[in-house]
Amino acid sequence: MIGFLVRCLITALGLWVASALLPGVRSTGVLSLIGAGLLLGVVNALVRPIIVILTLPITIFTLGLFLLVVNALMVLLVSRMMHGFGVDGFGSAMLTAIILTIVGWGGNAFVGPRGRFEMFVGGRRQG
Repeated sequence: MIGFLVRCLITALGLWVASALLPGVRSTGVLSLIGAGLLLGVVNALVRPIIVILTLPITIFTLGLFLLVVNALMVLLVSRMMHGFGVDGFGSAMLTAIILTIVGWGGNAFVGPRGRFEMFVGGRRQG
């Protein structure tokens, strides 16, 4: 549970970066970003696997690039469900999904499976 919450905070950080960089992404404050991060985590856990299975032929045909479209659709879904967080269109959602991927890679590199901050030192995980 702690790992999920830490990853949701990393997602909220990514949403903040997207709202700071992109004119089509807006939020009303820190609490709306945290709420959107939590909601995006729940949507990614429940809805995204179904969409990925349904679009598997397209994903295979595009060598996995269609997953960016799926991620953008999840961001759009969260923006429609969450008051205080908004995305203007599909282009902004796509760029937000790319930013979330980059921030997620960076943040999750330091988070272990139980939500503890860890780092690799000399080929071993320390933390």
